[in-house]
Amino acid sequence: MALTPRLAALAVPATAAALAFACAAVVTAAVLTAAPAWAATTGTAGTSITGADPRVARTGRSQVQPDGAVYFAYPGVGFAVAFDGTRVAMAVNASSENSYVDVMVDGGAARKVHLAKGTQTLVLAEGLVAGPHRVEVVNRSEAWLGKATVQRFDTDGAWLPAPALPQRKLLVMGDSVTCGEAIDRVPGAKKEASWWDARATYGMLLARDLQAQVQLVCAGGRGLVRTWDNHTDQLNLPDYYQLAIADQQQPVKWDQRQYHPDLIISAIGTNDFNVGIPERELYVGTYVRLVRTLLADHPQAKIVLTEGAMLKNERKAALVAYLAETVRRVGDPRVQAVPSTTYPGDPQDAHPTREQHAAMARDLAPQMRKVMGW
Repeated sequence: MALTPRLAALAVPATAAALAFACAAVVTAAVLTAAPAWAATTGTAGTSITGADPRVARTGRSQVQPDGAVYFAYPGVGFAVAFDGTRVAMAVNASSENSYVDVMVDGGAARKVHLAKGTQTLVLAEGLVAGPHRVEVVNRSEAWLGKATVQRFDTDGAWLPAPALPQRKLLVMGDSVTCGEAIDRVPGAKKEASWWDARATYGMLLARDLQAQVQLVCAGGRGLVRTWDNHTDQLNLPDYYQLAIADQQQPVKWDQRQYHPDLIISAIGTNDFNVGIPERELYVGTYVRLVRTLLADHPQAKIVLTEGAMLKNERKAALVAYLAETVRRVGDPRVQAVPSTTYPGDPQDAHPTREQHAAMARDLAPQMRKVMGW
């Protein structure tokens, strides 16, 4: 697979660079295939709906296009449809060769699917027993790896109302850990785009535990005030918090009124501290301004600041102190800091493993229940 220069640069050992971070169905054949054109896979007369149709349940940040297509880039962006039939397909366009999605049929195991660059049709399920079914598609990748646009869905049957989404809402903000980098690592192999896995991240696991929707707003290698390699002229958290598409050249603004989280978790700082401890007043002052923006945008939300899983020793201690000072200066009972356990990844990669993400979610769940009274 062709890799971007940045992705190739990440294929290194766990060094400082690595810190940059229903109904039952019978499927009678392979249910995931691709074809070059929509018409090529519509074998029977059916019904098409756009990605933005009300019968599609959407989660995560995205932009609806004038033709009803849905443009997205953040990991964890999801689409769920319900239909009465035997088959469903999705027309999608990908901006690169580095995007992957998970597909789940009737709550079954996820299948990882590569999106080829350009427009294609994925047959998400076929050969199902005639009747009601549900199919979900979740973006595994993050914005710098690639962006995608869901154009429409097609079935040989009839569309049912959109699957219901949880009423509780989370917003989890962070860096490559929050984005799910290297969760699906292959021992001895070089890092590649297929290793990102949004559904296995601590944020999405926590949301499932708390029975909540979640937006993952994250960017690998970024921090609060600087990137992992000390750049301040890139999009950092106060910037991409405002975006639906976190792209330096073509950013897409996010309308905060579209989603009001009950709980906001900010796990940022690892990249800021990668090249040393940043100056206290710059860091705390920036965090205070961000938190006040969050409070103004989402007056019903509670906000939790945490240092994340990768820092340790004096850098972890410094960030913990900065978070405590941020909470003190904001002076709002809706804002607090909670501790994170350090999880060191493994000898292959410093990012947390699949098992460590699960442990991170278990660590946070009781603390978040206490914060929220859930």
